[in-house]
Amino acid sequence: MSRWKELPADLESSERRLLAWLRRLKDHSGLSLAALAARTSYSRSSWERYLNGKKPVPRRAVEELARECGTEPTRLVVLYEVVERARARTPAPVEPQPAPPEAEEKTGAAGDGQAGAERASAPARAVPLPRVLLAVALAVVVAFGAGLLTAGVRDGGDAAAAKGVVAGSGYLRGQTYACETRREDGALRAGHSDTREMLLDVNSTGFDVVEAQCLLHTKGFGPGAFDGLYDERTKEAVKDFQRSRRLVADGIVGPDTWGELRR
Repeated sequence: MSRWKELPADLESSERRLLAWLRRLKDHSGLSLAALAARTSYSRSSWERYLNGKKPVPRRAVEELARECGTEPTRLVVLYEVVERARARTPAPVEPQPAPPEAEEKTGAAGDGQAGAERASAPARAVPLPRVLLAVALAVVVAFGAGLLTAGVRDGGDAAAAKGVVAGSGYLRGQTYACETRREDGALRAGHSDTREMLLDVNSTGFDVVEAQCLLHTKGFGPGAFDGLYDERTKEAVKDFQRSRRLVADGIVGPDTWGELRR
C-alpha cells in the first residue's frame, strides 16, 4: 500500500476528501504513478502534484483516474464540483490601490470655486461586492454538497420521501436492521451489501452503511445502532478500526477499509 505524504494543512475539507478518495482508488488499482501516466493524459510528475495537494487536480484528471481504476466517475465529479465552488467562494486578495493625487490648492475666490466644482464633478468610487453575496454562495455550496455527497440512492417521489424510503433499495431511514455476520467464500458478510468499493462518509445512508456498521461491530468497534446512517459515532468507530489496522484514520470507508472489514 502507498505511503502518502500528509496533505497541506490549508486545503479545504472537501478537497481533502476528494484527494483521499482518489488516493484510495489509485492504491486499490495497483497502478503506480508511472503506469497511471502511461494510461492517462497527465505525466507522472503531474499526478504526484495532484495527489499530494500541491496543485489543484483538473476535472478531466478525476474522470480519467476513475475510469482507469474501474470506477464510474459520477460521484467523484460531483465532489469535484463542490471543491470548485468552495474555491470560487474564497475571495481573492485585494491589492491596495494608490491614493489619487491631491488637487493643487487654488488661491483666491476663483480658485476655491474651481476646486469645489472639480470635487463635485469627480466620479464616485465603485462600491465593493457586498459580502452578502459571498454568504449566499457559501450557503448554496454547503446545501449542494450535503445533498450530493451521500452514498445512498436518491429518494424517488414525494410519497417515498414522506415514508423515508430510498427508492429502488428497500432501505428505510430510522429503522434498525438485524446484524448477523457470517463468512462466505473467505469474506465476512452481514447480508446487507456485497460492496468492497463504495465510499462512505458522514451523511451517507443505505444498506452499504448497515453492512459497514455490522462488520465494525463484529470486529469489536461498535458504531451504535445498525440503522444505515453514517453519523459521527459511526465515523469514530471507523477511525478506531483504521488505526488498529494501520490505515489512514480519516473515518472514510473505502476499498482498503472494506478489505480489512471483510477479512
